[in-house]
Amino acid sequence: MPTVSMTVNGQSAAGEVEGRTLLVEFLREQLRLTGTHVGCDTSQCGACVVHVNGKSVKSCTLLAVQAEGAEVITIEGLASNGELHPMQAAFKEHHGLQCGFCTPGMVMSAIDLLNTNASPSETEIREWLEGNICRCTGYHNIVKAIQAVAQG
Repeated sequence: MPTVSMTVNGQSAAGEVEGRTLLVEFLREQLRLTGTHVGCDTSQCGACVVHVNGKSVKSCTLLAVQAEGAEVITIEGLASNGELHPMQAAFKEHHGLQCGFCTPGMVMSAIDLLNTNASPSETEIREWLEGNICRCTGYHNIVKAIQAVAQG
């Protein structure tokens, strides 16, 4: 079996994987980072979004071996010194979550959006999140949370 190594949330991580092991499986099953969710198994819902080398990626579409040498950030890697990342805090403050299942992927996608476009319009936010499905909130408060962080 191949061995894969990468940096996950600032820490070196390595493990033996089958060639067909998805990054989301490696994160959840071998590294026990269960904040990254598996929702649809078809790359439609966005619950599995993580950052790979600074870009949001659906980790259910990437083989673990494809992340060899990469820097991976999961939802668990966002908080610092016991303080939520500003996007996490905004989702909490603006009630941008209900059941929370989609939240990790939404937060990771939203951070990538603001890294790409620091001042997106509501339309741009909604278009960016098209690959993330939320069945609870109706997106309004998610958009408000992202706008709050964008406005500083």
